[in-house]
Amino acid sequence: MSEPGLPTLDQLRLLLAVVETGSFSGAARCLNRRQSVISYGIANLEAQLGLTLFDRKQRRPVLTEAGRAILADARQITARVESLRARARGLGEGLEAELSLAVDVMFPTCALTRTLHRFASAFPTVGLRLRIEALGAVTQAVLDGTSNLAITGPLARVPDGLERRRFGVVRLIPVAAPGHPLAAMEAGDITLAALREQVQLVLTDRSDLTRGQDFAVHSARTWRLSDLGAKHALLRAGIGWGNMPEAMVREDLREGRLVMLPPGALSADLYPLHLSHRTAMPPGTAGRWLARELEQSLAEDAEPDRLSA
Repeated sequence: MSEPGLPTLDQLRLLLAVVETGSFSGAARCLNRRQSVISYGIANLEAQLGLTLFDRKQRRPVLTEAGRAILADARQITARVESLRARARGLGEGLEAELSLAVDVMFPTCALTRTLHRFASAFPTVGLRLRIEALGAVTQAVLDGTSNLAITGPLARVPDGLERRRFGVVRLIPVAAPGHPLAAMEAGDITLAALREQVQLVLTDRSDLTRGQDFAVHSARTWRLSDLGAKHALLRAGIGWGNMPEAMVREDLREGRLVMLPPGALSADLYPLHLSHRTAMPPGTAGRWLARELEQSLAEDAEPDRLSA
């Protein structure tokens, strides 16, 4: 048996058109060609592959078993070619081939996923690399070139070569499990002395930019974690107290798994977020779109019935 020939993209499109319209005449109307051209193209495809793709004994052409197998490949090949053309068109218009994004762990997950879902639809040809980091590690990802766009938290000093603009804020609230000693105290009873007696769970950072710096630490007894999810789990388990992004613990507060500590020495904090990139590498079309949408999504995330401070 001789080796199958190499079908053309046009022949594969003819095959798809016949299948989608259900007839050679339907494919002719769809592609604005004569029916004889469609029949000739399919016959040539069958000859090249050495296979019968359609059973023509019935009133309407029906795919053979071989035809059904080839159809899956034809769809995949044409889809890949269309993807290639779209990517080339985007690159020619200045669209990024890939976007690398680093996001501070405090940024609400629901706002992030909502935005990325829209991004996937708006820019199907743009690849995405996503990193979730804490504190200075987000900025470090931009400085070392791992990410070309970032949503960063507070910095004591802005490094040279970094462009930053205020992006929004995340509300951090002090919480603990219902059985924690601080949760049983009345408003005004939580003093600094009382806080120092209890373990505070603190998010820490491995980067040099914020290593050794503390944010809203009140207790002399601290457990330090580099993962916000682990901190969340320990809080729900009743191990210590700590500040958490309001969006992340809303459901826990509603269901009673966590409680917001009453005012006293504690209060809600606003965690500032900034859009950051290297000065020499501003974001392109997709990056600017993503930045705008993330900013809008962060604003949408604030519920109108916020918990009282």
